[in-house]
Amino acid sequence: MSAWINRQKALKLEPLTRILPKLTFTRMNNGNPFKLIGICALIFLCLTSFYGHAQTDAYIHQFLPKFQPQELHPDATGFGDMPEEIPVIPLMNNDELVGYAFVTTDFTNTTGYSGKPIHILASIDIEGRLNRIELVKHSEPIVLVGIPDSRIKAVLKTFESINVVELIEEELSQPEVDIISGATVTIMVMDDSLINAAKKIARQLLMDADAQDSQARQLRDDITVTGSWEEQQTNQLVAHLNLTVEQVNQNYLAHDEPVAAQQIEDGFEGEDFIDLYLAPASIPALGRYLLGEGEYKNLLNRLDDNQQAILVMASGRYSFRGSGFVRGGIFDRVLVRQGDDAIRFRDLNYKRINKLAPEDAPLFDEIALFIVPKDAQLNLAEPWQLELLVGRATGSTSKAFLTYPLPYQIAESYLLPRVEKVVEAETPLWQKLWIQKQGMIAVLGIALLVLSCAFYLQHWLTIRPLLTERFRIGFLIFTLVVVGWYGNAQLSVVNILTVFHAWVYGFDWAYFLMEPLIFILWGSVAFALIFWGRGAFCGWLCPFGALQELSNRVAKLIHIPQIKVPWLLHERLWAIKYIIFIVLFGVALHSIELAERLAEVEPFKTAIILKFDRPWPYVLFALGMLLPGLFIERFYCRYFCPLGAALAIPSRMRIFEWLKRYKECGTECQRCAKECMVQSIHPEGHINVNECLYCMHCQVLYLDQDRCYKHIKRQKKRQKQLRGKKAAPTEVIATDASAN
Repeated sequence: MSAWINRQKALKLEPLTRILPKLTFTRMNNGNPFKLIGICALIFLCLTSFYGHAQTDAYIHQFLPKFQPQELHPDATGFGDMPEEIPVIPLMNNDELVGYAFVTTDFTNTTGYSGKPIHILASIDIEGRLNRIELVKHSEPIVLVGIPDSRIKAVLKTFESINVVELIEEELSQPEVDIISGATVTIMVMDDSLINAAKKIARQLLMDADAQDSQARQLRDDITVTGSWEEQQTNQLVAHLNLTVEQVNQNYLAHDEPVAAQQIEDGFEGEDFIDLYLAPASIPALGRYLLGEGEYKNLLNRLDDNQQAILVMASGRYSFRGSGFVRGGIFDRVLVRQGDDAIRFRDLNYKRINKLAPEDAPLFDEIALFIVPKDAQLNLAEPWQLELLVGRATGSTSKAFLTYPLPYQIAESYLLPRVEKVVEAETPLWQKLWIQKQGMIAVLGIALLVLSCAFYLQHWLTIRPLLTERFRIGFLIFTLVVVGWYGNAQLSVVNILTVFHAWVYGFDWAYFLMEPLIFILWGSVAFALIFWGRGAFCGWLCPFGALQELSNRVAKLIHIPQIKVPWLLHERLWAIKYIIFIVLFGVALHSIELAERLAEVEPFKTAIILKFDRPWPYVLFALGMLLPGLFIERFYCRYFCPLGAALAIPSRMRIFEWLKRYKECGTECQRCAKECMVQSIHPEGHINVNECLYCMHCQVLYLDQDRCYKHIKRQKKRQKQLRGKKAAPTEVIATDASAN
């Protein structure tokens, strides 16, 4: 491990001239081989540029160099070599093993509200006791806004000294964790990922293999369901949990939470707090019995092989759906746990059921059909449980929580004899993310195809001005709402800067594939730069650019006066964004972390990713960049956007010239230059592709018979010729009459 760290430090000191290739660009004439080389390099750059730093093989290598051995274990003097079978780093006291260091993301899915992993580095000693626990990286917007990292780290400190081996051997429940109001789901994800990762390490490295269960149960294929609703509970096909208000109050008192115990509503003694039922709907006979034939067929259409679904039914004053479902599409009051794995559900995994099919089934207040996500595994033949989280306020910003498990163990008569468990390789995280976002990937792919067709068929489109205008407005709304605010797919100059950092530390495609939407967008940018230049992205696919243009259109509708920047001033203000990019690029060569902080000059994260839910200085800056755009179209894009500058530099390498011009443009006519949205057309008439956003308005004018000077001049010439032809016979008759 020490040798590995020294190698990384040596790489940092290695001259950049030995790491980064030197590219010499000459004048890009047709047939020049340097043009092809530059294009290939550009494609590689765009496809590999987006958030983060590349890792060699495991997250532990990315975060461990920031710590000394003594920080992770008091007796550790150095690091050992990582074993092949598990991504942990041994902690050594000279030649004696004292523990292991690990990162939770190497063992379990740690995706939170942001859709990105929450990385926790921890250490565990050889007795199974957790030692140092550190939150090393996260992108949670809920934590970034108003909740400092210190409060989150204080919660993680409560896990130190927990003995994970004892939790496994004595089958103890998950340790209770302090919940921070406003970050409930984030804390619970950290809780599960830390304990589950530690359990996997303990089972594999700290416990005897003979003590671990190596067999898995399977359901019989011939399960039948008959009888009444009550008989299904007797047959252990439907599980039941009843809690009264009095029981919940007593439990809060038993946990020394008297304030929470008093937070009750008026009601009679013994009233149901919740009457909860649980049943696996993916068992064919049980699913048909509970849902009915039609609804069960609908369920089958949504299930893949070995994918499970469960029914949760309840009545009473407490709802198991919870406020998290309304707030962010996450059910924060229920989860399914089997062994060391916890399964949470989002709104995409949920369907509301109005009524059960059996006539004698109770009428429930709420019935939910939950489909287990594809990246999770639930074996219905093994014991599992539904956990109900009950929370009550104990102060203005604090809550107390109780967890009530509803165990499910199907009867032995429904099971096949035990067979040896087949351990399958875990699906890589990037593949899980692509599967998880396949719907959005399809939507984005269709949108890119439609936009490409519009560019290829631009003559057919621009000859219809009204259709062109409506298509552009509709696509900009799609880009802002779907790609930006919903998909969080906003490219950034940081994407370009970090690729060089990845080249230094080792390139890994798996890492760059972790953000499927960003990866696809950069692929489209690489393609578009070859054909159309930067305008395809900046003018159509940038959510912040769409926000600027749409807000300016609204400003025009309410008659806010527009400012035309004088050409001499406008031409010199162009340089600002290039200067910003060069400064960021130079800083990135020294420190990518500092460059990422300086990249807040882009208001994209505030306006698009976090939707203005940030501290006021960031929001004020973002609004400061949007406000001038009400008077000057695309103000930020024109003068301050470093991403636009970075894309403008290689735009000169495009192969095709799609935008048509007449020789009269700029000499006899200035209409296109005056009406250009971002003033990218010089007074001389030529288009500056570095600044063009490819809105195609100049092409609409180019084909307009009534507004283009070329067409007007041609029509006048034709009319003059027609008048001449009509006048010629009259002159001949007059001449003959005078002769007579």
